[in-house]
Amino acid sequence: MPGPEAGKLIEIQSYKHNGHLHRVWESSMVLKSTRHVIIGANDRTTVTESDGRRWITREPAICYFHSKYWFNIIGMLRNDGVYYYCNISSPFVYEDEAIKYIDYDLDLKVFPDMTYKILDEDEYEIHKKQMNYPHVLDRILYNNMDALIRWVRQRKGPFSPEFIDQWYERYLTYR
Repeated sequence: MPGPEAGKLIEIQSYKHNGHLHRVWESSMVLKSTRHVIIGANDRTTVTESDGRRWITREPAICYFHSKYWFNIIGMLRNDGVYYYCNISSPFVYEDEAIKYIDYDLDLKVFPDMTYKILDEDEYEIHKKQMNYPHVLDRILYNNMDALIRWVRQRKGPFSPEFIDQWYERYLTYR
C-alpha cells in the first residue's frame, strides 16, 4: 500500500494493545515516505489524549516511523539541543490518512549528549498483566529496546548528528 506523498498533512494515532485509542497528534507533515519509512514533522500541533484532554506541543519535532522495527523516534528541537523521545511500539501502518501504531508503554528518553533513560517500565508491567501480552511479544519489545539503544550508541538513523537538522530544514521549505 503506498504511503502519503511528501508535503501532505496527516494524523498520528497511537493505540493500546486492547485496541483503545491512546493519543492523537492532529497535524504532522510528511517529509519522506517509502514502503518502510515515514519521516514527518510538526510544530505546535494539537494532541488529544484518550480522556479528551488536549494540549499543544511546544517545539518542532521530527518523527521517524519504520514498518519493520518495534519503535518510533521523535526528535524534539529545543534551545539546548535535540531531545529524543522513543516509543516502544508496533511497527506503523498507514491507513485512512493516518499513521497508526500500538504504544507499549516502554519509552527511551535520549538527551542531547546521547545519554539515555528507560521510562515507564512500571506502567508496562501493569499493562502486560492487564492486557495479557503474550511472552513472545515481551521478548520482541525488549529485543527492540536493545536495538534502539544500539542505534543511540552508534548514532544510527535519526540519532546521527545531521539527521534532525537536515529534515527540519526540509520541513521549513514546505511551511
